[in-house]
Formats: sequence, C-alpha cells, structure tokens
Amino acid sequence: MPFLLAYSLGDTEGGPEATAEAMRSLLGEAGLPIGGPLIDGARNPSLPVSLLVEGDHAVVNMPHLNAQCVAPPEWLAAVKQRGHAYFMATTRAWPDAKPGEPVSEERLSEFAGDEETMLSAAHCLLPARSLR
Repeated sequence: MPFLLAYSLGDTEGGPEATAEAMRSLLGEAGLPIGGPLIDGARNPSLPVSLLVEGDHAVVNMPHLNAQCVAPPEWLAAVKQRGHAYFMATTRAWPDAKPGEPVSEERLSEFAGDEETMLSAAHCLLPARSLR
C-alpha cells in the first residue's frame, strides 16, 4: 500500500502543543476527522485534499498546505497499481525527524504505527491524479 504521512516537527514558538492545535484546525478545515473514520477521497469528490503523482514526485494539496516529495520507484509502482495512496496526517509532533533527511524503516514504523500517532491522526485514501 503506498503510504504518505504528514506530521509537524513541533518546533513553533508554542511548541508541540501549539503545533498540534494548528494541525487539528488544518485537518478540521479540510474535512478530515481526527481518529477516524477512514475517508475515501474517491467517494468524496468535494474533499479539498488531493494527490498529484507526476514523474517521480508525489504532491499532496490541501487548504494551507502543499507538500511535495520524490517518491521511490516501488511507491510509484504501488500507486499506479492501486490508483490511490493511504494518507495519514497526525497532530502528534515528530521532533526527531529532520526535513530532507531519510528516516529508517524501523523508526518510521515506530512513529507511524504508535497508538498515540494513529489516534491523533486523520486517515484517508487519496486517488492518484496526474497531469495527463
């Protein structure tokens, strides 16, 4: 399953608590409930969250947020096969992750699979769109 994770670093002036509140507001504005249920973007065409896959890049767009990353070939193949990606946006800060630096699979699993991370997150399936 191609997977995308959005999180904050908790490094704002107000710290992790202020960042979590900002994330809650951002997700609420986008219609993404924290803690569930899983939202299927294909069944909710008015959902203001989208996934664009172009070349080797994945881009998630939502109100006040635009995130882009280079996707590995196996992720691109999986999203092409399934037609969607699992998107999880958590209000829990991950201060030890550094922008632009790789994270080990083990560390990613620890953070993303942690009960606190899962329960403080919005979960949705995003249809993969392209410019073509």
